[in-house]
Amino acid sequence: MQATVGDRLHLHSNTVGDPDRVAEIIEVRGENGGPPYVVRYPDGRQTLIFPGPDSVVEPAQSGSRMSRRFVG
Repeated sequence: MQATVGDRLHLHSNTVGDPDRVAEIIEVRGENGGPPYVVRYPDGRQTLIFPGPDSVVEPAQSGSRMSRRFVG
């Protein structure tokens, strides 16, 4: 798994009824884009995460940031 700042980390739920989560990668601490990542959720919470096999990195869309998409 490789990521850059601004990419999105999509965490697929592995429990029926729990929603997937999406967070913006704001810092890459591993070598060559690898984990761990510091992420920011749409509600503003930030955390350090080591993504598991149920996670996918989605490249950032050029010219936009996820945090702007979630602003009403």
